[in-house]
Amino acid sequence: MRFPFITEYRDDLRLLRYRSDWWSYGALLAVLLVLPAVLGRFYLGEVAFIFVLAIAAVGLMTLTGFTGLVSLGHGAFLGVGAYAHALLMANGVPFVVALPAAGVATAAIGVAVGFPTLRLSGLYLAIATLAFSVIVEHVLGHWRSLTGGFLGLTVQRPDLFGWSLAGRTEFYYLCLAVLAGVVLAARNLLRSETGRAFIALRDSETAAAAFGVNVAWYKTLAFAVSAGVTGIAGGLYAHKLGHITPEAFGLFTSLELVLMVVVGGLGSLRGAVLGAIFVGALPQVIAFFRDVLPKGFLPTTGLELTLYGGILVLFLLFEPDGLNGRWLKIKALFQTFPLYRRRTFQRTKTYMRSERYR
Repeated sequence: MRFPFITEYRDDLRLLRYRSDWWSYGALLAVLLVLPAVLGRFYLGEVAFIFVLAIAAVGLMTLTGFTGLVSLGHGAFLGVGAYAHALLMANGVPFVVALPAAGVATAAIGVAVGFPTLRLSGLYLAIATLAFSVIVEHVLGHWRSLTGGFLGLTVQRPDLFGWSLAGRTEFYYLCLAVLAGVVLAARNLLRSETGRAFIALRDSETAAAAFGVNVAWYKTLAFAVSAGVTGIAGGLYAHKLGHITPEAFGLFTSLELVLMVVVGGLGSLRGAVLGAIFVGALPQVIAFFRDVLPKGFLPTTGLELTLYGGILVLFLLFEPDGLNGRWLKIKALFQTFPLYRRRTFQRTKTYMRSERYR
């Protein structure tokens, strides 16, 4: 049984507190490195796609999970990053420069969206970001001279110093490296003063302002960081598709990203990755049951959207902490067995909320 005692200030700031955590993540990394030797080409591409979704989910988690700002427009940020990356590469910019440049360009758009919405929160902020998503999709579809309109834009194949990254295995390792870098950067950001300010805003904006947190600055910064990470995911997503159109970055994509962070578990980087695995694997599960079940048993259209809505409602009702919360409960079961009790994670009543003076 493990009892985590905090004996010094740096205990809460360590990247990984226990030696067993280093071994666990090291073993996971080793499995992911040898996975291409086991999986076929199709499933290798699907895992790479899950990595791309996980990067985008980490971006949205930074905004919604750690800062408490709800966004229904991150599909638009994904599209801005994809088009910016594709246009940069079409104009001769190397891949190694175009990908981070697309993230920077998307972060600038995030600042442009975040600054005017500083006074908005909750449902009003969600509606504002939803309107932004609709505007971006409209612009991408009608700015034909730049984006190709609804006919789309062909994305050049990625290469790194003359070495092609277009193959399934090469693209898999590229997405894995970017995901590992993004997760590590996000983890370090959350350990910093900026990350603690984000979490303070999420818990109580009024209390954070009372303790000297610059609310306007950190809200805008959260939008910029979240949009930038999502823009990088958009660049990789463009290579995954090969040919991008505005329809690929509409409201449905934004809802998928929201589903990832909610199902995975708000306020957890692990939850962002678990949510991406869940959402990324769901279409293949549906395709499997379509082949197994009698013809016509499952509807041909609208099934995924219906399942997404149903799954979201079920998680909100029965597992509000998401897959990460379930993982923590299972982990506690093995660590404290036979002393584990179901009431360990029972929520207690709240008798005072500083948010009432907001």
